[in-house]
Amino acid sequence: MEDKIKFIKTFNPVMGCDIGCSYCYARKINQRFKHIPDFSIPTFMEYRLPQLYKDKPRLMLITSMSDFSSWCKNSWCDKIFKALKDNPQHQYIVLTKRPEQCQFSTDLDNVWMGVTVTSKNEVQRIYDMKKNIKAKHYHITFEPLFEDVGELNLTNIDWIVIGAETGNRRGKIKPKKEWIQNIVNQARDKNIPVCMKMSLFDIVGEEFKQDMPKEFLEIIDN
Repeated sequence: MEDKIKFIKTFNPVMGCDIGCSYCYARKINQRFKHIPDFSIPTFMEYRLPQLYKDKPRLMLITSMSDFSSWCKNSWCDKIFKALKDNPQHQYIVLTKRPEQCQFSTDLDNVWMGVTVTSKNEVQRIYDMKKNIKAKHYHITFEPLFEDVGELNLTNIDWIVIGAETGNRRGKIKPKKEWIQNIVNQARDKNIPVCMKMSLFDIVGEEFKQDMPKEFLEIIDN
């Protein structure tokens, strides 16, 4: 089976995050490679933006080393989104854990604004995203999934990603199949594509799926 997630490349115009999640892989990467001196202080890597103008069409996660809430209100955001607008050949995935702190609007067809939800007490983030962030496309990433998230309001959601925590953190939680299936069932009722990370393959078995929006598939197929 070909892992479709591998087609999503990381592009980080900002590095650093001040949230401090215990499971944060980005902080560990920075500790190893020393990209920036202090990961809790987001840093704008403006020199990276010209790369977008050279690349062939790609799927890009632009917040794998930051959180959108850390830079959505400053001049960095204007420069970054100008570059995204100038390069409509790409599809851009943006994530935040703090949508309540984001007052933002974009009409770009190639930008997918999303929130990370790991547990039931974070489901409010879905509502906060749709209230505070105006965009053409919304998505939710349930990764790492720590518990059953219960009933969800998936109106206007265009894509869902589900994954387990990776790494060797003490106390790491392995998702249960019924937690995953609850999300999948609700997404199916709304005809929302669901993409599972390979970390779930051994948990769900034959029910493993990696569905993508048609805009993503056009890039993958080409």
